[in-house]
Amino acid sequence: MFEELLQAPALSSLLGLLAGLLVIHLLYSSLTFQGKHTHPPGPRCLPLLGNLLQVDLCRLDQSLFKLSKRYGPVFTLHLGLKKIVVLAGSKTVRQALINHPEEFGDREINPLFYDFSKGHGIVFSNGDSWKEMRRFALTTLRDFGMGKRLSEEKIIEECHYLTEELENHKGKAFNTKTPISYAASNIISAIIFGKRFDYKDPVLRDMVKNDQEAICLSGSPSILIYNVFPWLGPWLQNWRDFMKAVENIKQHVLQLTSSLKKTFNPDICRCLVDAFWTRKLNLEESDAQGMHYNEENLVYSVMDLFGAGTDTTSNTLRWSLLLMAKYPQIQDRVQEELSMVVGVRQVQMEDRKNLPYTDAVIHETQRLANIVPMSITHSTSRDVTFQGYFIEKGTTVLPLLTSVLYDESEWETPNTFNPSHFLDEEGKFIRRDAFLPFSAGRRACLGEGLARMELFLFFTHLLQHFRFTPAPGISEDELDLTPMVGFTLSPPPHQLCAVSRI
Repeated sequence: MFEELLQAPALSSLLGLLAGLLVIHLLYSSLTFQGKHTHPPGPRCLPLLGNLLQVDLCRLDQSLFKLSKRYGPVFTLHLGLKKIVVLAGSKTVRQALINHPEEFGDREINPLFYDFSKGHGIVFSNGDSWKEMRRFALTTLRDFGMGKRLSEEKIIEECHYLTEELENHKGKAFNTKTPISYAASNIISAIIFGKRFDYKDPVLRDMVKNDQEAICLSGSPSILIYNVFPWLGPWLQNWRDFMKAVENIKQHVLQLTSSLKKTFNPDICRCLVDAFWTRKLNLEESDAQGMHYNEENLVYSVMDLFGAGTDTTSNTLRWSLLLMAKYPQIQDRVQEELSMVVGVRQVQMEDRKNLPYTDAVIHETQRLANIVPMSITHSTSRDVTFQGYFIEKGTTVLPLLTSVLYDESEWETPNTFNPSHFLDEEGKFIRRDAFLPFSAGRRACLGEGLARMELFLFFTHLLQHFRFTPAPGISEDELDLTPMVGFTLSPPPHQLCAVSRI
């Protein structure tokens, strides 16, 4: 019977494929550590599986951080047949991304990233298309006031809508996730689509819901396995759910852009979508730049900006309020500083320099929350020798931001919420080189200026108007800070009370 099974064509082919893969893996592994070049060290790996059994896929960033303490700041890991070079520690990550921006500046397009965007858009693309789309997005964001007074006014307006929403709970416990996500989403939506949405708008609700689901699923262990063995995709429920969520967002974006196109006037630029079409009109498709202004790049650029502009900012704000409820003495100091410096008037960006403790609390929230623990994988654009190690062109590179924001050589108490990390002995705000929540170099978050403004204005406005406390029956000590793990780290499910102060 066993011999008959072995003679079955399908099984024979499968065994042959597995044998071939094993031979390739063994040859590849042997070549990796031989020859005239010195390659980054790393743990010994198993055939086909690599180091998959040696890491915790639920918190891969922490596993890699531990491995870096054994193998050093530059080491090699194999996930299946996929070779990855991990960069760990503040000095190493900064040196690679800032001092070698070209060599470490490409994006590694793994199977999931390709499924999402097919190489279009801003975040998951490379080459001339990426350069043009990133340049266009940066220019347009600045034209619409990123980091300037125009954006400040939009955020302040949204602060009032958010305040009204929280006041409706009348001091009773509520889930902060929904209103804060809608508020953050409205800022980027105003730039992209030229409008904000009512918090009850079904389009906003569905886009945010699907965005959150896709980001959560993309960091799940089964999706990490899918990126190693992409042929498993159709059999993985998380992969199917991810693709469904992405498709739902795409359909909403197509409907919104189609609606804008019907009233498009090249003489009046209402939003980023209008700016894209205007740019397309001004360029011939035969031009090197013009060929990139197609519908695929528009749709996926919008999806990139919407997702990034909603998730990271809203999660950071939710972390900040959870931390204020858990550490009421720190909340007291923030509110005392706000009362002394600003009073009851609207906080403005120019106030930040006079609110050092508040600014330190926001920065420390970003550090401890560690929203994007593994950044987004890079790829080497050419052969490079880095810190004495040879890294081949096309190697996947992972800048481990967890190891930067929790670097024991840079932070006095890396595992503790400590705003003093950003204050000198006189209580003045200080900048830290190891503060890289937005990453660095060519692939740094292009919306960093907008995000910083949102975090400051939303946080100060909310702390002016409310005192945040745990839900009844829950003590500060019982508030859990264990993150929900997806592609980003979000606060665990919780409810807070927003008690009016004004």
